[in-house]
Amino acid sequence: MMKAIELFAGVGGFRLGLEATKGFDVIWGNQWEPSKKAQDAFDCYARQFHNKGTHSNEDIATVDEKQFTDKGINLIVGGFPCQDYSVARSLSGEKGIQGKKGVLFWEIMRLVREIRPKYVLLENVDRLLKSPSKQRGRDFSIMLASFRDENYSVEWRVINAAEYGQAQRRRRIFIFAIRNDTPYIKHREKVDGKTMLHEKGFFANAFPVLEEIAEKHRPATILLKEDIVEVSDNFSMNYRNAGIMRNGVIYTEELLPDVEEPITLGDILEAGVDEKYYLHDAALEKFKYLKGPKKINRISASGHQYVFSEGGMAFPDPLDRPGRTMLTSEGTTNRSTHVVEDPETGRLRLLTPVECERLNGFPDNWTSGMTDRMRYFCMGNALVVGLIERMANRILDIEEEDQVSIQENPQQLELF
Repeated sequence: MMKAIELFAGVGGFRLGLEATKGFDVIWGNQWEPSKKAQDAFDCYARQFHNKGTHSNEDIATVDEKQFTDKGINLIVGGFPCQDYSVARSLSGEKGIQGKKGVLFWEIMRLVREIRPKYVLLENVDRLLKSPSKQRGRDFSIMLASFRDENYSVEWRVINAAEYGQAQRRRRIFIFAIRNDTPYIKHREKVDGKTMLHEKGFFANAFPVLEEIAEKHRPATILLKEDIVEVSDNFSMNYRNAGIMRNGVIYTEELLPDVEEPITLGDILEAGVDEKYYLHDAALEKFKYLKGPKKINRISASGHQYVFSEGGMAFPDPLDRPGRTMLTSEGTTNRSTHVVEDPETGRLRLLTPVECERLNGFPDNWTSGMTDRMRYFCMGNALVVGLIERMANRILDIEEEDQVSIQENPQQLELF
């Protein structure tokens, strides 16, 4: 069993995916919601994984990294907030002070430096690749430089869950980092970036892609600046939806998924739904307006007049397609909330909390015990468990490959 720790755990999506493979032991998990007295997500996590490892409900910035020394931890996982990762030089001119206080990526790197795990697997919103708008790609470049400086290689992929057989059209970036002293990296030193992304890399087997290259977005290769402060101040990059960074050399390409048959919204609906989820006349009219096309005259703060316009959305949501991306506002009277025609009654209604759990691949009633509003919120923040299970199996494949390599070439032990 490979030992792992989970950061920013939410209600345990990463852990569910890891444990589904029977190959991981999550010995510690942290979930803490700042500025909130009620810790609903942590309570759910602690309840569902009762007597399985240590559950931490504390600010990650206060966690003592020394407690993990010599614990044999080989994997760190976590879904962290998208923030401003700008780096400043210290007054004495030393290497950069890593970002503003409270930026949680630096807490990940603090634990990486202490634990030196073989693998790191992270999840974020796909706009991370373009952040910030005034220096596109800077934040992600800082992350890549941080891993480079700790002697890791990184591969990333933006994945739409529905394109790989899941029930939700949820797009997220997944970031896989692996130490450079591993057989996996050593054996691929001479494999070019394109081949890594299409055939030999981390995501290629679990999430197959088409051979052709996207015509609108050509591949690019670039060298990261050595000084992370220079990266923060001046570096920008138009990252594609996939890429790899090795020793500061970045190759990025827009990959086309080899699409699988998804689970549809109709497949995940419950029977016998409670009356409280059905929409009555006032709510129906509000949803029709929110989801319909509109043009509205507005005045900006500077006094400029403009027309705000947006197109119409399918209303109700089609049951023969996977669900749209679920947000934390799911279940409220909001443009992004799903509205379905119930197959039993023919009436329009909201998704139930259980149906939202199914959209993310969680077991039914995983979040029971909290209010419906919080159940929707937690699922809007969650990731798709089935994707993590595939990635976890891929890590186990790499681990097996490395063990075979070391057994066949014992002298490699001297290198690692």
